[in-house]
Amino acid sequence: MTRIFTGEKLLLATHNKGKLEEMTHLLAPYGVTVVSAGEMALPEPEETEDTFVGNARIKAHAAAQATGLPALSDDSGITIDALNGAPGVYTADWAETENGRDFMMAMTRTQKELEAVNAPGPRTAQFRCTLVLAWPDGHDEVFEGVMPGQLVWPIRGENGFGYDPMFQPDGLDVTCAQMLPTDKHKISHRGQAVAKFVKACFDG
Repeated sequence: MTRIFTGEKLLLATHNKGKLEEMTHLLAPYGVTVVSAGEMALPEPEETEDTFVGNARIKAHAAAQATGLPALSDDSGITIDALNGAPGVYTADWAETENGRDFMMAMTRTQKELEAVNAPGPRTAQFRCTLVLAWPDGHDEVFEGVMPGQLVWPIRGENGFGYDPMFQPDGLDVTCAQMLPTDKHKISHRGQAVAKFVKACFDG
């Protein structure tokens, strides 16, 4: 049975400021204060699983155990059909540098790899998000969302983060980075997963 969230503070197990801003916006109507693992100076656990749900569970349970707070983790990424689902759970790794994450570098690598395999258009892909809400006693809930679309090049738009400038959702002629955040949240993979989370754990 789904456990209802009744606390006032929710720990978001991330060091990603973009995800923190997005989640704070999505949960604002519920009067929940969202704090991040980064703000609490929690270490980032090693993500050793090869699935989104596996890595989300690692992050959520580590944060819940460390703080005694319910912790919500988000493992998300992009899966590209012509690259056999890559980068998938390694989406952030493709952007990793000594000075932090560089998604322009990651998107450029993606485009080169698509060209290397002569991927025909449309170059279909999916943004995927898995949320895990973990309690300190070990209980957890899992919520997933998927946004299908295609990749564009050159990139377009200034909003968003990650692969947003390269990703055009199905049925639209703009990229996620050309959309207002409020419009993106209505259809995004994270918006879908959060909607399921809210319905189950807040609305009951």
